[in-house]
Amino acid sequence: MALPVPSRYVNELEPTVLILIGILLVVFPEPATSAFGAGLLLLGLGWWFYEWGR
Repeated sequence: MALPVPSRYVNELEPTVLILIGILLVVFPEPATSAFGAGLLLLGLGWWFYEWGR
């Protein structure tokens, strides 16, 4: 059985990190970080779907 090639998954890693950071900032109880976290979350989701369609 062949091992997966890591270079195939680099494009999914970057938006996934943005999504995780966005979730953490939304959970942090301060309005400014929640708004910034929601923005990062939406940016990461958009980027993730863009990479998925390619």
